[in-house]
Amino acid sequence: MKVTSSLRGQVLYITLSGEMDECSAPSAREICDRLIEENSTVKKIVINLSEVAFMDSTGIGFLIGRYKKASRLSISLYIENPDFAADKILNLSGIYSLIPKAE
Repeated sequence: MKVTSSLRGQVLYITLSGEMDECSAPSAREICDRLIEENSTVKKIVINLSEVAFMDSTGIGFLIGRYKKASRLSISLYIENPDFAADKILNLSGIYSLIPKAE
């Protein structure tokens, strides 16, 4: 799992690419948490999933963990561009009630 980021104004964009599973989640979690902590004054974080080739339930746990971290810092979190399969998993899990899709 590769994690890249960019800061545009008060928005931190995090792009994940590769497979989000039990093996890749710990390193992605560590990198994303560091990014969130280093940019704790932003108003919004957008996690782009367009380059995620595979995601299982570990991905849902990953996203909920980043949501909790951002919420503690009063930062809004959004999901952007999940592919069809990831979108279906996220929809069925009900995660969009916590983390909306970016418009």
